[in-house]
Amino acid sequence: MLLSRCVPLIVLAAALGLSFDARAQQPGGSPATISPRPKAADKEPVPKANIRVDSTLVLIPVTVTDPMNRFVTGLEKENFQLYEDKKEQAISQFSSEDAPLSAGVIFDCSGSMGRKLEKARLAVSEFFKTANPEDEFFLVQFNDTANLVQPFTQSLEEIQNRLTFTFSKGRTALLDAVFLGLHTMRQARNPRKALLIISDGGDNNSRYTEAEIKNLVREADVQVYAIGIYEEGPARARTPEESAGPALLATIAEQTGGRQYEVDNLNELPDVAAKIGVELRNQYVLGYSPQNLDRDGKYRHVVVKVIPPRGLPLLRPFWRLGYYAPSQ
Repeated sequence: MLLSRCVPLIVLAAALGLSFDARAQQPGGSPATISPRPKAADKEPVPKANIRVDSTLVLIPVTVTDPMNRFVTGLEKENFQLYEDKKEQAISQFSSEDAPLSAGVIFDCSGSMGRKLEKARLAVSEFFKTANPEDEFFLVQFNDTANLVQPFTQSLEEIQNRLTFTFSKGRTALLDAVFLGLHTMRQARNPRKALLIISDGGDNNSRYTEAEIKNLVREADVQVYAIGIYEEGPARARTPEESAGPALLATIAEQTGGRQYEVDNLNELPDVAAKIGVELRNQYVLGYSPQNLDRDGKYRHVVVKVIPPRGLPLLRPFWRLGYYAPSQ
């Protein structure tokens, strides 16, 4: 099983023969669509995202894993250090509770998905098994275009019913789908937000460029997780766009504090999706008021360090890499 278990500190310490003290609205309206790629002269400017972090409080979600890639729970505020542009910041708020989540599923139904659709649908179902009653979800499907086929809902059955009638055809407008997901996330009710991308390759039909989407992702207070379905060897001949897919998804995900999981065996898809759901349920949230109060609109780099309790091995944090300061 690929599904990693969460490791409370006291359990991890016991495994190492150690001892220490640790505490363990649903928007309506017609579906939104991203149109096919227009001519360069007709291309619309990319709108600035208005979901920047407020200057008085920055919230950074953090996942912590041990050397065996198991999630570590039970850490306290004193186990973290946080830096903005290399200057240490005082952590004023700390939480490790499982707060309600607003999440969007970005689902690839392009022609290359074919026989992978069944396992991809099952992956979404496993991801939903980690949901709480207060969570809300939406569904974006993409091939030639990106379509919001199910706006925010707390009914998981509605999304699964939509996926039942999904079929594979067309090209891959992945970047347009990420844009539509970020746009839809502006209607989220919960402060914790995430996108789950399930795709088997890179982009070959979007109107938005990789650089534009990377900039929007850096501005958005949304964690991005991706499952890249990359079959090994001669299973399929990869186009140049598909070959670039792993790097594209990894870059988009990692700067948000999320991750890309590469899958080369379709049978692993459901377990990986469930693991992502568990990861979202086992995060710390660090809040701080920046020392730099300049409203200059510049990108601020954030670094998080974990100080393990005495005797524990090196622990690895994953966090959102930065945010844009307000410009006015």
